[in-house]
Amino acid sequence: MTSTILIPSSVVREATDKRDATRKLGTIARAATIFGIDHIGVFTDPAGEGRWGAPFITRVLRYAATPASDRMRRWDIHEDLEFAGVLPPMQPSAEAGSGSQGPGSLIDGIVTEVGSEGRVWVNCDLQHPLALIAPPEVGPVDEGDRVTIRISSRDPLQARIVQRAPATFAVETATLPELLQRPDAGVCIATSRHGTPLTQAHLATLTTAIAEDGMTVVFGAPGRGLLAMADADPDALSAGMSPLGVDHWLRSIPRQHTEVVRTEEAVMATLACLAIME
Repeated sequence: MTSTILIPSSVVREATDKRDATRKLGTIARAATIFGIDHIGVFTDPAGEGRWGAPFITRVLRYAATPASDRMRRWDIHEDLEFAGVLPPMQPSAEAGSGSQGPGSLIDGIVTEVGSEGRVWVNCDLQHPLALIAPPEVGPVDEGDRVTIRISSRDPLQARIVQRAPATFAVETATLPELLQRPDAGVCIATSRHGTPLTQAHLATLTTAIAEDGMTVVFGAPGRGLLAMADADPDALSAGMSPLGVDHWLRSIPRQHTEVVRTEEAVMATLACLAIME
């Protein structure tokens, strides 16, 4: 069971500059982190794109999904990331990945080699890879797995693996039909102010289905909603039709007092509602 959100390549079309665009994407990435989203899909909307389209959006989101301790190693300086400093923290665990290397600190690392009897070599922010034992409670680890290491002493160096590093979201770019047809798409929900207003009864039905099958939630762009992207009329929803072929068209902020809700605001509000349990 997976959870996915889909945003258009026009999502930052109204941003005043690259700093503002990066900040807006950071809010979406932060919401994905808070609510444990597994995938962010960026679907192409060339008719609505502004100065910053899919390549910029995916690069910023992938950078945001990279643990802070790995960013210097995995990313080169790029003009799309010049305002990455405005991104909010993304670490899913408040404890892991602090970036500090003092005694008692926790850092993330990547398993680069697996030996016998549970011994693995982990590449982290230290000068050399660490040869450590993967404890039984962590489970078997493979090359490429990310783990969290506790450093109890610097001199002599003493460290141990304490857990698998908290997962972050994956980012991909494709057309909207391709993203909606993923095998693990689960319950597909399109958000629109013309959709069915969210009620307690409706929410109970949705959350039950999501708990069983997972979900994919699709968001539009500022001033350019999903119906416009689908070249559909609001009357189609009133007639019981479902443009895009999704399971539900949902108005997740039924009493909004503004004509337009920014995408980053809609993401946070919608995911908060869908996270409610009985």
